Amino acid sequence: MQKIKRWLGGILVASALLAAGCRQQPATPSEQAPQPAATSPVQIGGENVLTLKRTGTSGGGKPEFLSVTLLPGRGMNMFQVTAAIPGKGEIPLLRSPAIADAPKVLSGTGRDQSGSASFGLGGAFLIPYPNRIVGELSSDGKSIITHWRGHTLALPANFPSKNPGGPVVAIHGLITLAKVEDLQTQNTADGQTVTGVIHAGDFGGHWLSDTDLNFTIALTGDGVETTITAKNVGKEPEPMSIGWHPYFVIPSGQRAQARLHVPASMMAPVNNYGDAFPTGQLKPVKGTDFDYTAPDGVALDDHPLDDNFSHFQRTQGAVDVKVIDPESNYGLTVSALSPEIRTVQAYSPKTATFVAVEPQFNYVDPFGTEWKGMDTGMVTLRPGQSVTWKVRLELFTPAGTGH
Repeated sequence: MQKIKRWLGGILVASALLAAGCRQQPATPSEQAPQPAATSPVQIGGENVLTLKRTGTSGGGKPEFLSVTLLPGRGMNMFQVTAAIPGKGEIPLLRSPAIADAPKVLSGTGRDQSGSASFGLGGAFLIPYPNRIVGELSSDGKSIITHWRGHTLALPANFPSKNPGGPVVAIHGLITLAKVEDLQTQNTADGQTVTGVIHAGDFGGHWLSDTDLNFTIALTGDGVETTITAKNVGKEPEPMSIGWHPYFVIPSGQRAQARLHVPASMMAPVNNYGDAFPTGQLKPVKGTDFDYTAPDGVALDDHPLDDNFSHFQRTQGAVDVKVIDPESNYGLTVSALSPEIRTVQAYSPKTATFVAVEPQFNYVDPFGTEWKGMDTGMVTLRPGQSVTWKVRLELFTPAGTGH
């Protein structure tokens, strides 16, 4: 998907697999109370790394979440999530380096000067636009020019094509370097919850109004739930989308047997995987290699993915995408709970040991003329209006794995 991903891929996957070696110890009854929030002395983006923690209560008898590590200095990137998995102990669920090594990657310099390294690891939140904005390159080569309802937007040109000489685009929003303020962490009955706000303003002069982004991230044994509310606190209408870019590891490291379930009936073809620009068409997945609707998922085999899915079959209003690793007796459900989440980008090169599952409001290049005026999922916020993005992670043991 991105050149930065290929650059980071080797060290990040190695770090995640190495971390998978430690094992959880069974909890005793006296250990069942939530632990206080642990703040690491490591700073990234000028802010301390924040870890929510809880002690396991099942004694290894069922999968349960144990921790969530966040980067308040880098747009609240969900840097790591750990869980206890029967037969494997405590393992990392997201591709990321060791926290001690992260400042070298997320330095804000070199390839990370615009914060682009954030969306190559962990789980970056993408606001006010996820994915690619194609547009026109400005004369100085620094901006992508696009249009919304007669307004011109000049967005950072921060991602080149993987094709030699291919076009540069704007990608993955404007908060990768943002700091979260007013952080408050509290213990709950079975974990911890943190809240905070990014006073994004006009996103560095790139947007049409001023915006506040309120975050709530809750850890329990049964789930990790993230709620982000964007509110237009300015004086003009603005387009808004919210997305996420989590790299979920395949614990066994064996991609071919890993399975993916996406309850989508349509997908958006792209011109090629080097550019990954939408053609403006939507095509049915049935009878194609992009049909992942089987309830127990479809094996990834050697089929690469960098594709946008839509028109979902919802379960009690939620879009439930599943990543399953039969070899590890591991299953993860990514539940997109907000009705505004209309598409999911799935990214997994055929040599990868991860699957990125990216729930977002919009289709790729939502301002593009290729869509011929179609509603591409961007929400219009008038002054004082808000919109909420909510996603929950849940663990399960796949049927037929022997546990």
